[in-house]
Parts: sequence; C-alpha cells; structure tokens
Amino acid sequence: MRRSRKHITQRISQLDAWRDHQEIAYLLTCHVFPWDLERALEFALFRTYAVPSISKLLAQTGELTKRPQKRYDDTEIIMYTLAEHGYDSERGRKALRRMNQMHGRFSITNEDMLYVLTTFIYEPNRWLKRYGWRKPTQKEELATFYFYREVGKRMNIKDIPDNYHELEQFNIDYERKYFKYAPSNRAVGEATCDLFLSFYLPKQLWPLGRPLLYAMMDENLLNAFGFPHPSVLMRKVTTGGLKLRAKLMRYWPERSKPVLGSERNRPTYPDGYKIEELGTF
Repeated sequence: MRRSRKHITQRISQLDAWRDHQEIAYLLTCHVFPWDLERALEFALFRTYAVPSISKLLAQTGELTKRPQKRYDDTEIIMYTLAEHGYDSERGRKALRRMNQMHGRFSITNEDMLYVLTTFIYEPNRWLKRYGWRKPTQKEELATFYFYREVGKRMNIKDIPDNYHELEQFNIDYERKYFKYAPSNRAVGEATCDLFLSFYLPKQLWPLGRPLLYAMMDENLLNAFGFPHPSVLMRKVTTGGLKLRAKLMRYWPERSKPVLGSERNRPTYPDGYKIEELGTF
C-alpha cells in the first residue's frame, strides 16, 4: 500500500516509543529513511574497525580482507530481517540464531559486543541529524534505542544500560579509550573503503573517490585507520553535497513501495539465500 512520508510520520507520532518500537524501526528503515539508514549503518560498522581488538579478529579470519562483499551482504541481510520482520518473528529468531552462531565461533569480549551494538543506535541518529531530509524525533531515537537494546539482550550481551544517555556515554567513552592505530585497522579499513567505492564507481576511479570517504570521517577515526586527513575544501564539498541531497529529498517523488533490503538481489547470493546458511564459506 502506498504510504507517504507525511502519513508515516503522522503514524509514528501516534505510536509509543517502547510498546511500538518494532513498528517504528520498520517504518524508519523501510519507508522514511531507507538510503540514509543504510549509509549510516555502513559507517557504524566501519567505526568498529577502528578498534584493534575487533579489526585484528576480522583480519585474522579474512572476513573483510578476503570476502568483503559476502561479509557486507550477510550482515545486511540479518539486520534488515530484524527490522522488517521483528526480532521475535520466525524469520527474526532465525536471523538472531544465525548471528549468535557466527559470533560464537570467536572470542569476543562483552565490552566489544556492547560497543558494536551502540553504533547501530547512535550513528544513525547522528547521521540523520547531519544529513537526513528531516531530523529524527525524540520518540524515534528512543524507539531505536529500545529496538537494539532488545536485540542486544537476545544476543546475550550483558550490562546494557536501560537509559538512552547512559548508553550513549558508554559509546563516547569507549571510543576515547580504544580508538588507536593498528596495522589490522588499516588493512580492514582499506578493504572496506574499496567495497564502498565499488557500489558507485568503476575500479579505475576509486582513487578519486577515496578523499570523499575520508571527508566523511572525523579526526579520531582517520587517525585510528592511519588515513590521510582531507582538506577543509574537500570536507565542505562532501558535507555540502549530502546536505543538498537532504533538501532535494523533501521534494522528491514518494516511493510506491517499502524498501526491503532482505529481498534485494545481492552479488553473493544470485540464486537467493537461506538465513541458516549465512556466514558459511
């Protein structure tokens, strides 16, 4: 059914942030901000690679340096499945079970797992405040917090704060403590940059696109990866382009259908996929 952004915004205003957080997460992901939230979650994951304990594990397993497209597709399918169907639906439970199996093969600290969870909450909200066609409401921010807090509980992550701002402070403090350069950061970061660029540019133009990616990263993130710092002009051009897109989106034709990332044709799975087989080689 065709549902305009105005109609959906009105619908969200009538919902309760806690009771209806799964519906709000679906509406935001698939109707209101599909492109923005996909980009925000890409950079959310990218931030986790600036932590040596995380990047070292990924570099050792080759999860991103050898199979970046598969890792990206597997992660997106799981996260879209949770947002589209809900974490307690049959498909949602399958996705969570598979994600827990994938993580269970490795020794990952609870602190690292909790940080990764926080990036799915706060990076999208920060992105939308900077580049969204409208800013998220307080209700939408809280609903996102409640949604991922419940997902985190089902991932057996311990000590998740019940307060939005307390968890956000953990996110800030963690980055201050653990963002530091390591060769594994650089290796995983470069592989991820190449993957991002492959979505939009032919390979021969990747060197021209890299400065644009760097311009979207803050100073601490650039230092942790050992990436060059962009010029002030490059930052203005990049952020200006994203803000111009946000303004144009306010007048862009409405979509006729929701954007369902779990149903997208993906290079890794040209013939489709089974949730229980995600992450296998």
